[in-house]
Formats: sequence, C-alpha cells, structure tokens
Amino acid sequence: MTDIAMPAIVKKPVRESQRALMWRRFKQHKLALVGLWIVVAFYLVALLAEFLAPVEPGAYNPRYTYAPPQGIQFISTNDDGSWAFGPYVNGYKSTIDKKAMRRTFVIDPEVKIPLQFFAPSQPYKLAGFIPLSVKLFGVSDPKTPLYILGADRLGRDLLSRLIHGTRISLSIGLAGVTLSLFFGIIIGGFSGYYGGWFDSVVMRVIEFIRSMPTIPLWLGLAAALPKDWSAIQTYFAITIILSLIGWTELARVVRGRFLSLRTEDFVTAAQLDGASDWRIITRHMVPSFMSHIIAAATLAVPGMILAETALSFLGLGLQAPIVSWGTLLQDAQNIRTLATAPWLLTPGICVVVIILSLNFFGDGLRDAADPHGR
Repeated sequence: MTDIAMPAIVKKPVRESQRALMWRRFKQHKLALVGLWIVVAFYLVALLAEFLAPVEPGAYNPRYTYAPPQGIQFISTNDDGSWAFGPYVNGYKSTIDKKAMRRTFVIDPEVKIPLQFFAPSQPYKLAGFIPLSVKLFGVSDPKTPLYILGADRLGRDLLSRLIHGTRISLSIGLAGVTLSLFFGIIIGGFSGYYGGWFDSVVMRVIEFIRSMPTIPLWLGLAAALPKDWSAIQTYFAITIILSLIGWTELARVVRGRFLSLRTEDFVTAAQLDGASDWRIITRHMVPSFMSHIIAAATLAVPGMILAETALSFLGLGLQAPIVSWGTLLQDAQNIRTLATAPWLLTPGICVVVIILSLNFFGDGLRDAADPHGR
C-alpha cells in the first residue's frame, strides 16, 4: 500500500490595518502603555471633577488654616479590643506654638471620622449638564473637617482644589494643541505644497518666532490682557496665546512631510485626475501621515500644560477664582509657607507625573507610527 501525499495547506497571509499595526507596535512599548493609562486616569479625574471632589473648591474654613493631611485608614480597634473594617480619618487637636506664637494642628488618633461613600451633597451638575446630589465620598456632618491632602492658608481643601485644577490645566493643553494643529496643518501644509515665495515667508516667520525667548514672550503677551476681563475670557485668551506660539514646531513637521509627498505618484495621479489643491491636501496628503501628526500633537500637550502652569505661577496667567495647577502653586512660593505646609507642593508632583506620562505616551505613538518600525 503506497502512501498518498496530502496536499500542503497554504495559509493565506493575514492583512492588518494600519491602526492594528500601530496598536501592536505600541503595546511593545511598556512605558508608553503605563503613560497611556495614567493620562486616561488624569482626564477621567478632570471629567468627573465635581463628583470626585469632596467639597467645592472655594469652600473655606479659617479654623483649619494649614491643617495637615489626614491619611485614610481602613482598620480600627473597638473599645472591646476587636477589629473593625471601614474607611476613616483621624481628627485634629489644636496646639499653640509658643516660639512662633501661632496655632498648629496635629493628628488626634483618638478621634475617628468615618468616611461615607456616595455621600449626599448640595445639588450640582456633573460636567455642566448632568444633575447630581452625591459625592464619591465625604462625611455625614459637613462641619466635620476633611482634608485628605491638607488645607491651604484659608482652610480650603487642597484635594478638592487639585481635582478641579486638573480640569483647567489639562483642558488648556488639549484646546491649545487643537488650535496649534489647525494653524500648523494649514500653514505648514500650504507652505510645503506650493513652495516658492510663500514657503520662504512662512519659514522666516517661524524662525523669527522660535528665535524669541519663550518665557519673556509669554509674559509680554499675558501682561497685555485687560485686568477687567472675566475668568472665562482670560481662560480663552491664555489658550490662544499658547496656540499662537506653539504652532511653529508642528508647521515645520507638516511642511517637511508635504515637501516629500508632493512628488509621490498618488499625488500626481490626483492632480492628473483634476482634483483641486484643497482636496489633494485634505483627502490624500494629510491622511497619509495622520499618525505622525497625532504623535506630534501628543508630544506638544506637555509644553502647553507647562506654559500655563508657568504663567499662572508667575501671576500673569489664570487668576482666582479659576483654579489650576499653576494658581495652586502660587501658595508654594514662600519658603516659610513650605516649611509650615509642604503638602502645598502636591500640584507640582501632579505636573511632573502628567508631563512624564504624556512624553512616554507620545514617544510610544511616534515609534508605532514609524513605517520602518519593527
């Protein structure tokens, strides 16, 4: 009996989309994945700020000026020696510093304040349009002090102000980058597509803007804002100022890509087919390197956040009653204050974490969008 050779089974090659290829390359970048989840967590905090913050950011109690942070604990001991499980914080006891002649607070381990999840609160609107009347956590008695991250010089809850400041600082980064994308793609795209005198003028303008010292330029433009403007007007003005300065780097990237793409066969075919210049740019050239634009925009967000923080820290950006990380860091300018309340530097830690996370995320996107990447 002769053996009959079975025909070999030929597997069809699996075709992956550009998005699937990018995601597979991105997952190989471990730091980028960590940065992605941290960035998502920060933006979720910004979106749910009213629900996550225990109290309103402007609520104050001068009785608890510079109160230290209350650490959340979960296991307590009852009077009979048994253990009880449940989140709580310790209260305060006041002491008088005879050398400094001021009142200070220390944690009182004998006083236990239980925390309540989904605690009732005053009615508010989540994200501006969802009516709610509960907070993620709180205390049953609104007069009971609750300062998870400590209090500032007016007795305001730093945690609540930090959560609300996250929304302002991160939204300025997104809004600023969106405007920079618009200016960078339009100006850089037309500069690289048409070339000639228009390209020369655009490049000289970009070189002039980039040659100027960044911080003095920010300070000069921010100081020109009228002092009688409302908080919303100041917010949009700072966003536009940052965008007018931040579009230059993206415009150079887009211009370089357009210079290399305008001689490609698919662009020539579109021109011979009678497509307009606008259609060639928006439907053929820009989508061909959209992944690079997304990566460049992601790497530009940290610069926007740092710029807003620097302006607000120096007193020329956002001002009270707007709460941002920069305005919160204004309270940390005094060395004596920091010696009394070092927890006021917590917004600076948030700035460092989100900047590093965005940079890792942007590096991962850039590597994943590289067509020659492995």
